[in-house]
This record gives sequence, C-alpha cells and structure tokens, in this order.
Amino acid sequence: MNFKASALIIPLLATLPLGGCFTSTYTHGHVITNSMLSQVQVGSSREQVELVLGSPSTTSSLAGDAYYYISQKTATTAFLAPSIVEQRVVAIYFDDDGFVQDLGNYTLEDGKIVDIVTRETRTGGADYGFLTQILRGATNPGLSL
Repeated sequence: MNFKASALIIPLLATLPLGGCFTSTYTHGHVITNSMLSQVQVGSSREQVELVLGSPSTTSSLAGDAYYYISQKTATTAFLAPSIVEQRVVAIYFDDDGFVQDLGNYTLEDGKIVDIVTRETRTGGADYGFLTQILRGATNPGLSL
C-alpha cells in the first residue's frame, strides 16, 4: 500500500510547479469586432454610434468632437510581468453637427513610446525639515499668525 501511494503522490508533486507556467490572457476595455465597426459609416449620427459600439472609453472636444474606444490584451506567464499582446484604439471623429466625419483604427504598431522624465526641479531657497521650519518661523518677527 505504501508503494502505491508514493507512486501517485510523487508524479503529482513533480507536476504541481508546472501549473503556474501556463500563459493567461486577459482582455481589458471595449472589444469591437470588425462587423460592429462596419455598421458605423461616415454620416452616421452620434446616437447610432453609441447604439452600435456603446459608450466610449473617453471623449475629446479638441479640434472637433471624437469618441475613443480603447482595448488591450495582455498575456501573463507565471510570475513574469504581463506583456501587451494586442492593443487597439478605435477613434470616431464627428463634425460640428454631430455626424461621423472620419474613422480611425489604431493598433500597437501605431503607438509611440513616450519617455517620462521623472527628474525634479529644485526650487530656490534652503530645504529645511519640519521642526526647523517651525522653530525658524517662531523666531522670524515678520511672521504673524
């Protein structure tokens, strides 16, 4: 009986760590199919667009109104950081009367990498701690509460 139990438990314990190595795919945002997008034509009203595609992820009113439908598919393997597999932004541009003027379909290849600079610009003056500021404020005759 001892040999049979170990014959079942050892392979099970050996394959258990491999369970985390499979890739999981997650989809975030609006999933817009090509058939849905084909229903939106130039000249369609804003209400028709919302009826077919739903509420937009975000809107813009700079240089004319626009609806943006954003979706992203990521893949995660075990403990590794997720990687972006697919990204899509569908842009619907409206004219001044609220009818579709143009359509845009942007993918991951259309994106640009933006380097965010995290440096800080120091301001003039000395950098004092909290207690020093309180003591200096109490001795400064120009300050009043």
